[in-house]
Amino acid sequence: MKSRAELAELLRSHGLKCTRSREAVLGYLESACQPADAERIYAELRAMGIAVNLSTVYRTLESLCGVGLAKKVVLENEGRALFEFCDSAHRHYLVCICCKKIIPITFCPLGEYEQQLEQRTGYEITGHKLDVYGYCPQCKKISRA
Repeated sequence: MKSRAELAELLRSHGLKCTRSREAVLGYLESACQPADAERIYAELRAMGIAVNLSTVYRTLESLCGVGLAKKVVLENEGRALFEFCDSAHRHYLVCICCKKIIPITFCPLGEYEQQLEQRTGYEITGHKLDVYGYCPQCKKISRA
């Protein structure tokens, strides 16, 4: 987890003024183990005693996305945007269809497949999206009980 000084420098280096709310939202994203929506970020910050408005969280997330410090993750059937710290790692997600837990998958099995598609079709592949849905171990136990 980055220190307050590191977060402040990161904001400044991307052309953003360092405010408490920006620092808090960026710090939350940087330390989170899964993408979160604005409402969850707002609730978590409030629970930590950080005074912030929900509208400020939304504006901050858009600003962070605009300069490449955060990225918006949209999962099928979610109906809401999720946000995560942008560390330039390529990710896919494993999503529990029961409890909605999201686990980032850091390896990508599609690189070789993309190359084959390019060769076969003549397309220049610039990216892809893959999310895997199922039941997490806890929900699987509950459904079998």
